[in-house]
Amino acid sequence: MALHETVPSHAASLTKGLTNAEAHSRLRADGPNELPADDDHGIVHLVKEVLEEPMLALLVAAGVINFVLSEALDGFLLLSTILIIISIEVYQERKTENALRALHQLASPRALVVRDGEKIRIPGTEVVRGDLLLLSEGDRVPADACIIDTTNISIDESMLTGESVPVQKRAAVTGETMTAGTPGGDGTSGVFSGTLVVKGQATAVVTATGTATELGRIGSALSSMEQERTPMQREVDRLVKVIAVAGGAAALVVFVAYGLSRDLWLEGALAGIATAMGVLPEEFPVVMTVFLALGAWRMSRNRVLARRSAVIETLGAASVICVDKTGTLTMNSMQVSELVIDGVGHPVGDRDLPGEFHRLAEFAVLASPIDPFDPMDRAFRQLESVHLQRTGHVHRDWTLVREYPLSPALLAVSHVWVSPTGNEYVIAAKGAPEAIVNLCHLDDRARAHVNEQVDRATSRGQRVLAVAAASFDRSIELPTDQHDFDFEFLGLAGLHDPVRPGVTEAIAECARAGVRTVMITGDYAGTALAIAREIGLDASGGCITGPELDSMPDAELAVRAGSVNVFARMVPEQKLRLVRALRANGEVVGMTGDGVNDAPALRAADIGIAMGARGTDVAREAASLVITDDDFSSIVAGIRQGRGIYDNLRKAMAYVIAVHAPVAAMSLFPLFVTSWPLVLLPLQIAFLELIIDPACSVVFEAEQTDPRIMERPPRKPDAALFDRHTIAISLLQGATVFVADAAVYLWAVGTGWTDDSVRTVTFAALVMSNMGLIVVNRSWHLTLRQVLRERSNPTMKWILGAASALLVITLTFGPARAAFHLGTVPPSGIVAACLAALTGVGWFEFYKWFTRR
Repeated sequence: MALHETVPSHAASLTKGLTNAEAHSRLRADGPNELPADDDHGIVHLVKEVLEEPMLALLVAAGVINFVLSEALDGFLLLSTILIIISIEVYQERKTENALRALHQLASPRALVVRDGEKIRIPGTEVVRGDLLLLSEGDRVPADACIIDTTNISIDESMLTGESVPVQKRAAVTGETMTAGTPGGDGTSGVFSGTLVVKGQATAVVTATGTATELGRIGSALSSMEQERTPMQREVDRLVKVIAVAGGAAALVVFVAYGLSRDLWLEGALAGIATAMGVLPEEFPVVMTVFLALGAWRMSRNRVLARRSAVIETLGAASVICVDKTGTLTMNSMQVSELVIDGVGHPVGDRDLPGEFHRLAEFAVLASPIDPFDPMDRAFRQLESVHLQRTGHVHRDWTLVREYPLSPALLAVSHVWVSPTGNEYVIAAKGAPEAIVNLCHLDDRARAHVNEQVDRATSRGQRVLAVAAASFDRSIELPTDQHDFDFEFLGLAGLHDPVRPGVTEAIAECARAGVRTVMITGDYAGTALAIAREIGLDASGGCITGPELDSMPDAELAVRAGSVNVFARMVPEQKLRLVRALRANGEVVGMTGDGVNDAPALRAADIGIAMGARGTDVAREAASLVITDDDFSSIVAGIRQGRGIYDNLRKAMAYVIAVHAPVAAMSLFPLFVTSWPLVLLPLQIAFLELIIDPACSVVFEAEQTDPRIMERPPRKPDAALFDRHTIAISLLQGATVFVADAAVYLWAVGTGWTDDSVRTVTFAALVMSNMGLIVVNRSWHLTLRQVLRERSNPTMKWILGAASALLVITLTFGPARAAFHLGTVPPSGIVAACLAALTGVGWFEFYKWFTRR
């Protein structure tokens, strides 16, 4: 549904926007502002996906064979087990989907609207028809809208039109119907959902949302695009295929060997199925999905939004974090701390400002926006409200007629004003001291004098701007370049931005973790070095400025970037060269950014980190991480948590390998002697799966991050998830469990126990060994005593408690024993099973103790 109203004669009638009640009513009527998504699967779809898993197919086949063998109880129990496993899988899938949905809502573009006369930032999905939308450079337009007021706005509509050149927009005129029209062409008043503001600002009234937008008419293909699988996922896929082929071959061998040696082909089929179930690591894909989705969701709760799952792999390998000083290391709440005229400084505080500094403060304010967003501009407006209100230097009735914006070539901005009674334009300029000195055409002596004042101020950690004034005849057309004005140098303004709490500790933590912090700032080198010393950043390598970086060849920059941690006077375009230089040194680079011009560097970095509070939509889309509070400490916490997720994932995968090895071996072991009873039937393996599935995907996922994880060096970028050490330890764990359980099996056979009793004691040993593997694999560095003392994991208690209760019921309750083909065993059998479990896994505790020493 589109909005068809006309622009009123007084646009001010729209300035209060909708009321909250109106907005909520329209949201209920039209639905959320989003394209239809096909990834919200219902329960039926989830059950269908679970039933397609190989393990479930094996259980169904085993159940059918049991019914054919007239073992109706076994068949019924196997099918009941299938229902339990389906319930577990659906719960895990639903939990994963809920996490992904929460991440999607966090990652969706946000919109600045006016509701009840107040500016508020809301999720793009909550924008409704009639909303008053405020757009600025770097924003992604959240809905189709009609512009009612604009300042030099240009829109990139290439995603709709294919034309790469941005188009200029105008405001709709009085009486014009408020519709967005069609995309393409200069001079129109319509803006469209999904397009990008590349320049200027505008106020627009939303005319269509969701599927009613131009993007919605094209289709919802964008919402169903599949992401490429990560290197870690591809590695797991290859391993699963290899093991699946091996498991299938082993099952076939067991089936043929059992049938030929015992002439029991249906029972041989069951034995083959049991072998395949024991070998097949079907938990791997589940573990990958659960860990990456829930891990990213847990990170988002700590103000770190992982937009791509691959970044969790990369975080553990990060070796350099390049971070903007302002707003990330500091509070981004600038205050004018000092004004300087001709070398004489005056601290700005609660005392009145001396008269000789009024003109300097006046023109610094005139060179700032009327409704500022930038913290430095807000600092000058605060200076006006505190120190100029009772003077003749406040000009509420002046009109801004032109702005000469900041550019990479000239780091200065000029505002042209006219007073109601003046015959001349008044021009106020402020910016980098060297740019203002250039505008004022100062001679070498005056330039050197200004530089001395700047050096003194920056050595105290201040950010320094210079201010200039000019006038121009109103009868002459304004020039196209700021250099054509005859500027007078007025003085300097020193601003201070306090360091964020916790930054010093976070930088020290990074250093212990082998992660180098590189500070990037537009400030002078003196200011940057002073801040570096204040926050404990190693500045022994000196400082590289933006102009110096531009003059360096790539090879020299790569060498210097290996030891320099402070980069000053940098512009966003230079970040890309820095990223490339660091990567050329073999570093895994994280780069922060918030603007449109930061997007190339964010995309080129191994870990692009966008600022969520002040960042543009373009920066967020280019980044793989979004820090919602713009705090460096949150970046470090994200690295710590990312390492923890990867660490727990490796432990879960290692546990899966370790637990499947003895299950597969015990399925094959009794086949070597015809008189030996089978230990594991499909029903027993299904019982074990009820422990293995939640253990690997719930217990290890919920495991707390190792408190010493930031004392390790970064993981090598090319390190495989399953390195030789991991696989060797996992297989060694599985082998020792098998040897211990096989010893119990042989002891029971040697004592002359019945087949059911032998199966019982061996099965009990396997279940307890399984639980033991869960406990000892919670940490590969801390002993069990340390883990229990330092970490809590409520899910482990529930899983182990439920498994123990089920085992006791199965061993002691007659009907349950009969259903599982188990028998009674004397107390010595239970003691033997416990000793086998302790022996099979206990050695790993001594291994951890020895390696720590």
